[in-house]
Amino acid sequence: MMRASGAMFGLAYGDSLGAPTEFLDMKQIRRRFGEHGPTQLNGDPALVTDDTQMAIAVGLALLDALENPPFTPDLVAPMWRRRFVDWLDSPDNNRAPGHTCLRACRGLAAGKPWVEATVAGSKGCGANMRVAPVGLVPDLSDETRAGASQLQAAMTHGHPTGLAASELTAFAVRWLADGMAPGDLPAALRARCHEQRTVYHERWLGTLWQQPGMDAPETFIARGWDECLNVLDRLDEAVARGDRASDPCEITGEGWCAEEALATGLLCFLLFPDEPVEAIWRGAASSGDSDSVACLAGAFAGARLGMDAWPREWAGRIEYAAELTRIGAAWD
Repeated sequence: MMRASGAMFGLAYGDSLGAPTEFLDMKQIRRRFGEHGPTQLNGDPALVTDDTQMAIAVGLALLDALENPPFTPDLVAPMWRRRFVDWLDSPDNNRAPGHTCLRACRGLAAGKPWVEATVAGSKGCGANMRVAPVGLVPDLSDETRAGASQLQAAMTHGHPTGLAASELTAFAVRWLADGMAPGDLPAALRARCHEQRTVYHERWLGTLWQQPGMDAPETFIARGWDECLNVLDRLDEAVARGDRASDPCEITGEGWCAEEALATGLLCFLLFPDEPVEAIWRGAASSGDSDSVACLAGAFAGARLGMDAWPREWAGRIEYAAELTRIGAAWD
């Protein structure tokens, strides 16, 4: 089914569709694009944003690391640093990138240890919009997948909620690729929150927890899991409502922060579990961080349904198709 390719291309398609609506409210979206919002890729190539660019950076560094086992934080962190700095310096880094990513990557480029370069108080969606490749790598232990998910987030976004939301995003992608039914996903994510609530991956995160007001690593990380549990409550409410026509941000949030991006991206997917194109259309026609919401919805849908989920002609038009193909093919 080419699930890894489906997820990588799906996130790029969602990102591209959501890019022109990112800073528009619902009235503006409907006025400009009609009731359904944007439904066709625009341009040839159809451009993406920093969401896809950074997901590719995460994925390519993972490929490099996995060619040089064993896979450890000491191995992969410098590779992520290099890819993130390459992104920072790229002339194509002109897609309204997030301030947190820019600030942290400048610190990485200056040679600071990542625990000093990261923006400690930020839980922006940049933490988890790019984590899908960590979920797509087969045969990682749960501890390794969790640690790697959190580390790639922590290098720019140091807030515990960014770490927890990134781990949940990666595990959702993995579970869907392994065949989990969409309806079982919210409960599985909730169980993960409870199981991991006081688990601090020191081997991966080092001294990140040592922030003002934090008396222990368990206190630090528990805050992130608690905020994710809160937004999963809102996700349950929105799924139960089953409203497939209204703004998906109304209950689960606009997606500018990591836990809301996860929940609203999941909502779009869960409202249309067998209609992947509708899922990313729904994400793109939203009042919040539309490209990130649709990007995550596309990753979830593609992980479940594979490359056949998407219109065939889109693959030849999306920007960075060669890189998306390379990453997907490695793990299909």
